[in-house]
Amino acid sequence: MFNALRAVTKPRRVLTQWRVAPRSIPRSQTRPYSVTPSSHENSKTRDRAAVGVFTPTAAAIFIATGAALFAYFKYEKERLQEQRRQELEDKQVGRPNVGGPLNLTTHQGKPFTEQDLLGHWSLIYFGFTNCPDICPEELDKMSAAVDQLDKEYGPVVQPIFISVDPARDSQAQISRYVADFHPRLLGLFGDYASTKSACKSYRVYFSTPPNAKATDDYLVDHSIFFYFMDPNGKFVDAFGKASTVEDVVARVQKEVKVWQERTGKVV
Repeated sequence: MFNALRAVTKPRRVLTQWRVAPRSIPRSQTRPYSVTPSSHENSKTRDRAAVGVFTPTAAAIFIATGAALFAYFKYEKERLQEQRRQELEDKQVGRPNVGGPLNLTTHQGKPFTEQDLLGHWSLIYFGFTNCPDICPEELDKMSAAVDQLDKEYGPVVQPIFISVDPARDSQAQISRYVADFHPRLLGLFGDYASTKSACKSYRVYFSTPPNAKATDDYLVDHSIFFYFMDPNGKFVDAFGKASTVEDVVARVQKEVKVWQERTGKVV
């Protein structure tokens, strides 16, 4: 009986003594859990990082977008230019058809045609050298306006005097006459046919008889205006006896500003 009890109460063996010590495995036999990229793959990765998202597709989209923007801005520029041209034409609607062919001679003996009006603004007065008062007053006014405009823009406005008395206003007579007003005042004259043609182009009335002689004593009735022409030789406005120097200057300044905004130049 005691032997049976001893057998029951016999202590268990410690299992830890049966544990197996871990065996070291050579590194060469371990299974890799990750694969190191090859140098070729690294190069591809660096290339992709350098290029970023600028792929051939992105390049094509970029070029197409640039072309579309260029076409749009070109269209807008042409549209604005056309709009400005239309606005300018609208402003000219209703203006008298003043101006046209000229075949005259300057007080310096040089030929002068309508082509010589191009490239600058012009103020043109029709009169005669024997005029007692109105012509000198109007030429003084025109000269004073040109002086003020010269200070602001330089010599961009050409003052011009055209004689309506071909019988008496010779080259020498006109040379002496224009010298009394403005140093840049250009005197023009011609025979009766040329004078009549110029007056017709500018709608100027004059009463000089076609058979008048230089020794005859007479007065010439004529229109009292001087005409404002743009650098294209087109009529802009006319100034009468009631217009002041300030009126003339302000009107020219206004047109020069519009011209400058449209062309980027004063003339």
